[in-house]
Amino acid sequence: MHQNTLELQNKVIDIRKWIVELSQIAGGGHLGGSLSMVDAVVALYYHVLKFDPENPDWPGRDRFILSKGHGALGLCPVLCDVGFYPREMMDNFNDLDSPFGMHPDMNKIPGIEMSTGSLGHGLSVAVGAALSGKLDKADWRVFCLLGDGECNEGMVWEAAMSASHFKLGNLTAIVDRNGYSLDGLTEEIMALEPFAEKWRAFGWNCSEVDGHDIDALLDAFDGLPDASSDKPTCIISDTVKGKGVSFMENANEWHYAGCDDELTAKALDDLESCRPESG
Repeated sequence: MHQNTLELQNKVIDIRKWIVELSQIAGGGHLGGSLSMVDAVVALYYHVLKFDPENPDWPGRDRFILSKGHGALGLCPVLCDVGFYPREMMDNFNDLDSPFGMHPDMNKIPGIEMSTGSLGHGLSVAVGAALSGKLDKADWRVFCLLGDGECNEGMVWEAAMSASHFKLGNLTAIVDRNGYSLDGLTEEIMALEPFAEKWRAFGWNCSEVDGHDIDALLDAFDGLPDASSDKPTCIISDTVKGKGVSFMENANEWHYAGCDDELTAKALDDLESCRPESG
């Protein structure tokens, strides 16, 4: 177990509860896929990434691109919590005059590297950023979080091929492998398996981890090859859509939905019951 495992496990619960609260403020949200990705985002922002919240454009920062932009509910609370903006900025989440919506806007939200939401584009942007860093001989890395349904997009595989061709060892893709896309199970709509073998065939290092096991995620990130290496890395993060909320888990009707007061209270209780023992 890592020294900060318990702290991060509790942070995951805090962020998931915040997601539910923000979705109620917004009148709904992409709850299923936002809840599934939280562990990986927490591991990155509280253990892995180099950044300066007071200087979001610091040239030496690591770059994180949320390619599955509909997961903004899962990213924006983390950016707030690590200091990019005050919590009250999100009090009117998704209102007309709010900088926050269902997809992240790089021109309005500090800490957002790329406006995303049109699926398939994020990895291509990440390849460009990583290639820029390599040409500059910079020591920062690029991380890109994709959805598994998003990997039906041909542009993802063009980017994967480019990353291998340009030997971008400073690039890491994380796939939130919750098994669902908007319309149902990925393996029924357009099968991805054998998924890891596909990434390896495109010239990537690839590992599969339990995406709700903080220690496994930290081990995967700590074990990344040197940024000057010749192979990009893909981490397939096996997750549960709607993780932590009993009536949302593996229930695709919660891809985008909203909770009334009763369901919000139930969701928050479910999540609190997942909190790890302090001892």
